[in-house]
Amino acid sequence: MKLLHTGDWHIGKTLRGRSRLAEHERVLAEIVDIARDEAVDVVAIAGDIFETSVPAPEAQRVAWNALLALRATGAEVFAIAGNHDSASSFDAMRPLCAAAGIHLFGHPVAARNGGVVEITTRSGQKLRMACLPFVSQRFAVRSHELFELSGAAATNEYTTDYRHLVRHLVAATSPGTTSPGATSNELVTVLLAHATVLHATFGGGEREAHSIFEYAVPASVFPIEAHYVALGHLHRTQSVAAGCPVWYCGSPIQVDFGEGSNTPQVLIVEMQPNAPAKVRGVEIASADRLLTIEATLSELTAMAPQLQDAWLRVRLHESMRAGLADEVRALLPRVVDVMITQQHDPTDSTPRATKSRAGRSGADLFGEFLTERGIDDPRVVQLFNEMLSESS
Repeated sequence: MKLLHTGDWHIGKTLRGRSRLAEHERVLAEIVDIARDEAVDVVAIAGDIFETSVPAPEAQRVAWNALLALRATGAEVFAIAGNHDSASSFDAMRPLCAAAGIHLFGHPVAARNGGVVEITTRSGQKLRMACLPFVSQRFAVRSHELFELSGAAATNEYTTDYRHLVRHLVAATSPGTTSPGATSNELVTVLLAHATVLHATFGGGEREAHSIFEYAVPASVFPIEAHYVALGHLHRTQSVAAGCPVWYCGSPIQVDFGEGSNTPQVLIVEMQPNAPAKVRGVEIASADRLLTIEATLSELTAMAPQLQDAWLRVRLHESMRAGLADEVRALLPRVVDVMITQQHDPTDSTPRATKSRAGRSGADLFGEFLTERGIDDPRVVQLFNEMLSESS
């Protein structure tokens, strides 16, 4: 059995107001091609399909078209809500997605209510898919307990409840779906979940409030009965040391500038009963690069031809002058942030004398301010003098 593991699409993500929907369409089309070329039996999408819980119609169009295209490859498609998604909206869409042959999960549900789905794949193998969307503390710990517990006790309670949810789902069967005579030795069991695992490496763009220790669980919560645990939430592709194969697929795009070292990819997982899963990554070629560049203006000009297709955050080592940031944006239209920093000698510890401001003119004080900031632009001085003259 072959499974494609992806997630953390974050459709609708912008960079300082710049839309990335065109990039998402390219990337998701590439994932569909990979699913088709690999002839995967199952596509598992591990949450955070959207960037926000109220995605724009354009973002929804991109997401639903991608799910339908993945289903059209012949693969069974499973998708769960992450912490960025609206669990209630996913549950509302669930019947419609089911009519299209897509298994969509919003809130965590018990096995008897559909939290576990058993199918026979097109390759003839039997799969038990246990689906566990993002579990909030409000869901895991009853509210009156949460307010009475200390921080450590609440965290322990969350871990205990999460462990119970996982074991219940992985060990359970979905009534009426297992073929007559089928045994657990003939099934491949996969857990699809969206969670933070202790000691896993962050990608750099995760939502901190839902990634801190109160939401982190130890890898020991995943039982050895699972052939594979398909995780979402952390944006860097990685395996997690556990009693069974546990992997984060990572995001197929670089979600934010903290993820410049991440390699966007999806995972292809080959599984069979009574054998360890084989996992390999397939890099996504169509994702844009997010780069942080530190350079002078002349250095940036020399690098410009190689940077035209990347989103850029620039730290410019220049003396300040009016219009400098606009020059950078004209040179590189995909710059989303420009910070001008002053180059200085770090070994220079000479104390700076502070002059008294009493009795000094506005022009004198403003000139001192410009000198301290390293701004040498006569146009700024002229503009200030004109404004000062008009106000007097």
